[in-house]
Amino acid sequence: MPDPALALFVLPDIPLVMPDDDLAALILNAVRQSGIDPRSGDIFAVAQKIVSKAEGRIVTLHDVVVSPQARQLAERTEKDPRAVQLILDESRRVVRERPGVIIVEHRLGLVLANAGIDRSNVAGDEDTVLLLPENPDESATRLRSALEAEFNVQLGVVITDSFGRPWRLGTTGVAIGAAGITVLDDRRGKPDIFGREMQVAEVAIADGLAAAAGLLMGEGAERSPVILMRFGGVGRPEVSAQTAADIIRAGDEDLFR
Repeated sequence: MPDPALALFVLPDIPLVMPDDDLAALILNAVRQSGIDPRSGDIFAVAQKIVSKAEGRIVTLHDVVVSPQARQLAERTEKDPRAVQLILDESRRVVRERPGVIIVEHRLGLVLANAGIDRSNVAGDEDTVLLLPENPDESATRLRSALEAEFNVQLGVVITDSFGRPWRLGTTGVAIGAAGITVLDDRRGKPDIFGREMQVAEVAIADGLAAAAGLLMGEGAERSPVILMRFGGVGRPEVSAQTAADIIRAGDEDLFR
């Protein structure tokens, strides 16, 4: 029987990640424990939260100084003023607001709720929150370099997070960091099956990988933050210098903000 087109493997035994942990070493140990032998072309999908934790992106709300702007926005949105201050600190601008919801353009260019700041699955009391990594693409590049050096094969890395979308319910995995793969396949100008030239076809490959990995990572107590993805035969994204930042739509092209 031929290899499946795409196989996903949960890496077991990833411990609770703490600030300054060597995340690459933790992943390497999990690979060894799994008995999986990484092959050239494999892609590691890594949950944003363990990247942020290892990079020390943990903040205690007790330490936040609230500005008048944050206090006013907190009143309008019925949110904790300290959390709102962090949202503003991490953002370029507020895109939408309503009670219970603040949509912002993050300083990384991502448009998302609450600047990606989250309390779930973060050790500590209710006042402990987690920010996104400073530069997820650089984080992915560092992980890729460490993993490739250990296994001596060509690998890709995708850092995933869960986003809502303005036109659909629910969240899905997206890539906020990537290294070593084509993240956006521009098929404009290529023929379809009838020979017609495609006009608007751009495939967000990295987001597709993140969404697939998210099905196994889960959103709660699954404790499956690293997924190894393996393509069999065809379909593996080509090696590329593209990063997840290349997926972000320019503001002047975005009809939703």
